[in-house]
Amino acid sequence: MKTYPPLPYDCRGVMPRMMTRRDLLRTVSAGFGWLALKGMMATAAESRMNPLAKKEPNFPPRAKRVIFLCMQGGPAHMDTFDYKPKLNADNGRPGVAKGGGSHLFGSPFKFDQHGQSGLAISELFSKVAEHADDLCLLRGMHTDIPNHAQAFVELHTGSAQFVRPSLGAWTLYGLGTENENLPGFVTVSPPLQFGAVNYGSSFLPAVYQGTRIGAQRDEGTTAAIGNLRNPDLPTDLQRKQLDLVQAMNRELLNSTSNPEVEGVIESYELAFRMQDELPKVMDLSKESPATLAMYGIGAGPTNDFGRQCLMARRLAEAGVRFVEVCHGGWDHHTNLHTRMMGSTGATDQPIAALLTDLKQRGLLKDTIVMWGGEFGRTPDSRKPDGRDHNAKGYTMWLAGGGVKGGLSYGATDDYGYRAVENPVHVHDLHATLLALLGLDHEKLTYRYAGRDFRLTDVHGAVAKGIFA
Repeated sequence: MKTYPPLPYDCRGVMPRMMTRRDLLRTVSAGFGWLALKGMMATAAESRMNPLAKKEPNFPPRAKRVIFLCMQGGPAHMDTFDYKPKLNADNGRPGVAKGGGSHLFGSPFKFDQHGQSGLAISELFSKVAEHADDLCLLRGMHTDIPNHAQAFVELHTGSAQFVRPSLGAWTLYGLGTENENLPGFVTVSPPLQFGAVNYGSSFLPAVYQGTRIGAQRDEGTTAAIGNLRNPDLPTDLQRKQLDLVQAMNRELLNSTSNPEVEGVIESYELAFRMQDELPKVMDLSKESPATLAMYGIGAGPTNDFGRQCLMARRLAEAGVRFVEVCHGGWDHHTNLHTRMMGSTGATDQPIAALLTDLKQRGLLKDTIVMWGGEFGRTPDSRKPDGRDHNAKGYTMWLAGGGVKGGLSYGATDDYGYRAVENPVHVHDLHATLLALLGLDHEKLTYRYAGRDFRLTDVHGAVAKGIFA
């Protein structure tokens, strides 16, 4: 029979407790080691407790912040920013759609050259065209899937198949915020049908997800954000209640080092601080009548989007790192002429006003303004007045933030069907945006489930040709 050595009982028959490393630090040298450990743990906890603190980029940045003007639905590039004279010349000829039955559809809108750069821009964006020398037209964009839901999610997260952190969340994670009393990532009127995945943080700490703000469509001056204030407790009592909860949270954090607890602690603190500052930033009543008129606020079709664009300027000026402003209704399969005029009529003036306002305030030079949707449209259709989905070639544009103005970068073929010159995939766009912000897309990683993830996955090439 196998025998085992006797257990180390003491003379009273009691087994002594094994000494841990912490026991050693408590007892050796009068406990000075334990005091040092406690101090180090407190310092580490303090550094972990502020995940929104401003961080140093990987290299000198050209821009500090992003305003993304998201046109949900897929704007027709050959009717807005990608002039195709051959498409117009071949109007009515058999199209390129599989299965036949389609006909080429030339643009019903006039294009003119604008600015010293001579960029060709549609009459639909006559006011934005006044900023032609500030625009960098990415005319060789392409993506993977010509379906709205998948393409929209890929535009925002880099993945059409899996739930991943959004571009805004990665930006905030990499750089932190410039104003700790405001959310570092705000999305204004995001489309409900595609869900919170487009502005979520996924496996990144929850503090990096976007704060959703609804649009203000009436004559009021402040947009709506739900549950911002506690209706039952005044601020001083809220602070006492929160201090008690946070003390328990920090005790739990010290014993578990759970990143989810860190996110809860910081989100509670941010929500408390936001009560005072965010309503002030969202209140447009202090803006001059001239500024409100410039954005088209109170003027029918431009009122809603004008408010959103002005709010974006105020948020960016207040230190918000990433602001997304959404405008839906660009899915023009039929009635293209009328519906395009409606979409651009609601957005042209506010976008131009935003560019003017940022420039006047000295903000455009370090703010990336990005315009575009999840994909483009086809040059042909089986319907007489509409365009179908096209993921193989389309246009987005950037302005400010260290990009070359007055530049046409990349190109589609003569009909605008496929990117053929300097193509820029969505992964490349993400890599380029991060580079403008001073972040290396290959180094901006987060370890989750045993591997290092990044926004661009294993893809992405920086389009350095657009850098000023």
